[in-house]
Amino acid sequence: MQGIIKRLELFRLENRITQQQLAKEIGVNFSTVSRWLNGKTKPNKIQQYHIEKLLTERVGQSKNVGI
Repeated sequence: MQGIIKRLELFRLENRITQQQLAKEIGVNFSTVSRWLNGKTKPNKIQQYHIEKLLTERVGQSKNVGI
């Protein structure tokens, strides 16, 4: 579980987006993202799915830019 949060934070920092913007992309409140990144809570299964989907789509798009 911790791996997905680390990937999410790395994605956020590399793409220079705020926690607020990230929350909007995933479909959760800002406070939810903040609690994940601070280790206070963990994403549930549905939230994990949306996080993985975001990371897969966005990372795939950035790799295709150089083609």
